[in-house]
Amino acid sequence: MTRDDVIRMAREAGWQEDMFGIGIWDSKELNVFANLVAAAEREECAKLCEMVKDDDLYFGSQYAAAIRERGAP
Repeated sequence: MTRDDVIRMAREAGWQEDMFGIGIWDSKELNVFANLVAAAEREECAKLCEMVKDDDLYFGSQYAAAIRERGAP
């Protein structure tokens, strides 16, 4: 995840650089932001798992599915 990804997610969560003049986040925005970051990180991990070929020893697709399920409501 790049710096630009984190900034994009902060803006999606409602963050504004000049919010209250000093950059205070309320708990709602912070929770939305944290959830966006966690979901993005889970997806990156799942993509790495999918790169592993499924065979008798490794089951990359199953690992990827398990990671994605962690974010399901």
